[in-house]
Amino acid sequence: MTVELRHHTDLTDQARQDLLDTYADVRAPILHLANYRVETFAERLDRHATEPGFELVLGYDGEVPVGYAYGNTADTGDRYWKRMTEPLPDGYTDTPVLVIKEIGVRTPWRGTGTARRIHDELLAHRTEDRVALMVNPLAGDGKVQALYETWGYQAINGQQPSPESPRLTAMIRAI
Repeated sequence: MTVELRHHTDLTDQARQDLLDTYADVRAPILHLANYRVETFAERLDRHATEPGFELVLGYDGEVPVGYAYGNTADTGDRYWKRMTEPLPDGYTDTPVLVIKEIGVRTPWRGTGTARRIHDELLAHRTEDRVALMVNPLAGDGKVQALYETWGYQAINGQQPSPESPRLTAMIRAI
């Protein structure tokens, strides 16, 4: 299966709908949880799309959206850093970081390298030196975090981004 990757720095109506449809399929088993409802995700997405450094990569098999990754730039004062569970070392947030807010691939395309291709494409033209993401350490019985570790990420801290959210592991690596 050939997957075409498309970049977006503005969230067009079509890209937004394709992302929401793909998200709903990817997260189907947990959509009943308040933090993962499509409506809740859509609100976060609309906010993220207006923040500095927004970029989205959508993967398509033909015209079918099969996966996505998007993120923003986090500077020193960004709320991303303020929500860390433990204090970070002095100077840790002095340089901008790409924060991947979401990454997901529909089931038929999992295990094919599609998620890694989308991830790497998102990073390909970024000017930040580091990239960060958060993962539920229980997702896939720890397999998702282990996968990110094979991609070079290291756990640095924890966060609970909202009261409805599970406690997440914050991970970071060089770009």
